[in-house]
Amino acid sequence: MVSHEGHAWPHLQQRPFFRPIHDQLEHLTIAQRNAHNAKLSSYAHRPLAFLFRFIRRHPLAHLIVLCSVFAAVGCALASQYAIKHLIDVLAGGRAHQGPLWTAFAILVGLIAADNLLWRIGGWMAAHTFVAVTGDLRRDLFQYLSGHSPTYYAEKQPGMLASRITATSNAVYTAENTTAWNVLPPCIAVAGAIVMIISVNPLMAAGLLISSAILSIVLYKLAGRGSARHHAFATRAASVDGELVDVIGNMSLVRAFGMTFSEQARFGATVKAELDARQQSLLYLEKLRLLHAVITALLSAGLLGWALWLWTQGKATSGDIVLVSSLGFTILHGTRDLAVALVDVTQHIARLAEAVQTLLEPHGMPDRNDATELVPQGGRVDFESVTFAYPRRKPILDHFDLHIEPGQRVGLIGKSGAGKSTVLALLQRFYDTQGGAIRIDGADIGAITQQSLRQAIALVPQDISLFHRTVYENIAYGRPEATREEVLAAARDARCTDFIEAMPEGFDTIVGDRGVKLSGGQRQRIAIARAILKNSPILLLDEATSALDSASEEAIQQALDRLMVGRTVIAIAHRLSTLNNFDRIIVMNAGKVIDDGSPEELRNRPGLYRELLAKQHGKGMAPFHSSGKKVDEQQHVV
Repeated sequence: MVSHEGHAWPHLQQRPFFRPIHDQLEHLTIAQRNAHNAKLSSYAHRPLAFLFRFIRRHPLAHLIVLCSVFAAVGCALASQYAIKHLIDVLAGGRAHQGPLWTAFAILVGLIAADNLLWRIGGWMAAHTFVAVTGDLRRDLFQYLSGHSPTYYAEKQPGMLASRITATSNAVYTAENTTAWNVLPPCIAVAGAIVMIISVNPLMAAGLLISSAILSIVLYKLAGRGSARHHAFATRAASVDGELVDVIGNMSLVRAFGMTFSEQARFGATVKAELDARQQSLLYLEKLRLLHAVITALLSAGLLGWALWLWTQGKATSGDIVLVSSLGFTILHGTRDLAVALVDVTQHIARLAEAVQTLLEPHGMPDRNDATELVPQGGRVDFESVTFAYPRRKPILDHFDLHIEPGQRVGLIGKSGAGKSTVLALLQRFYDTQGGAIRIDGADIGAITQQSLRQAIALVPQDISLFHRTVYENIAYGRPEATREEVLAAARDARCTDFIEAMPEGFDTIVGDRGVKLSGGQRQRIAIARAILKNSPILLLDEATSALDSASEEAIQQALDRLMVGRTVIAIAHRLSTLNNFDRIIVMNAGKVIDDGSPEELRNRPGLYRELLAKQHGKGMAPFHSSGKKVDEQQHVV
């Protein structure tokens, strides 16, 4: 394991970037990555262009599907002409049977080719359309993971996950519907009209005009239903977001006896989604009913026209069969086309709603000229920093703080003083509105966020664990670490005792956010993760708050070893954890109101001494570093 002593952090220099989310981005420059993300965000209001972006990644496969559909529909149309030819041969009598079997062979061959071509297209689509959904989800996740914390603060996690799934499903359905329900009727209608010209050009012209008018009218009416389809897409995403939110907080729901209330709330959300879906589907049914009535009237008129031509001797029996079958192909094709276009419109509406949310421009991209941070000890400087959360007053106003390499600094103050904001800004979870934050002289706004965060290890108060094994959660601090290094980090954090007591040891799944572990156990896992990461700057946010006295003593020893040779910034309400720190910064209303060693602050009036007195017991006097009480005039008693 890498030594905790000194300032050697070789793993930071060996891998300037953390393992990338999308392998395709691994070797791109920052400018190229920013251009890639900017290109993706440009599709936020162009769902069709977004879809074609992924279709273009598999051009040959999509071309094979397209050609197979064209050829299959062509064979289907040709087989109808082959039936006409067979009937005309039969009408000629039994004298010449050679043409009969030739006509039969042609018909059978066309039917076989028709079926074979559909299977070729279906087999290729099964691979290609699925591959498109994989590409899409990888790209969306890559882009989503680049959003700033502000973006996530305003969105439900379940809603975001739902939108990625909805986008994938919408694209898959749109491709399937287009390939099997939009293209075939388009090709069939065009081919049928061409074939009817051989029987009666005037009839073909009438069918062409009728089909065009019918398709245009239905498509226009379908477009008017877009608002209903968008409303359904939004409601569906809300249901998913609400469901994940409640399930993720089920312990809170039960603790407050709100089970029935949440059931009623979710029922109301589902009802709103069902109402929106019904409005969308009923509108589609109205269009289908309209088309059915028009199709029935036109079909009757077409058949009557063909029979009239037969009575006039202008059409053969085969022509009657051909015109009837092709006429139904055209009229039913326009119906299928209109319905399919409506379905595609509905899925494109859901796609549009999802990408509009997911592909918002990134709030804090790396600068194109950003450089890698090379740690040189861990000096931290806040220089006249001003910061305010969105739509709130500034929480830091011209804030200054300078921390020397290897110094241990504690931040204390009342709630809302700005302590957590200092840690968040140092990790560049937000950008400041003024001033600069530097690490070893480098402005954190001018370095890559990945290299910045590799130089910082965090042990938070609210521990985040993945629904993975204990081993994987510890190894998350440095994924390329050896098993021996992971086990050593667990020993240093005093984790091995409770881990080995578990049925599967290090292979035990910790549950969602570590629900199978106690608060103290989760905190020790987080400390082991930070030990393994071995970064020059260590941030502690109430790192021992969830521990009992015995555990706190053991963990404090582990933290003491971890802090050697590192710059440490710790937020602590339990002041005893800061006794061995070099400095304590007392904050109030976003400003530093006191600064000194624990002994210096104990021996002068101020917030630190007041808090210390309260923690030693109400009415008790504060303590001198010697352990003796002091009176109000700071005389040792």
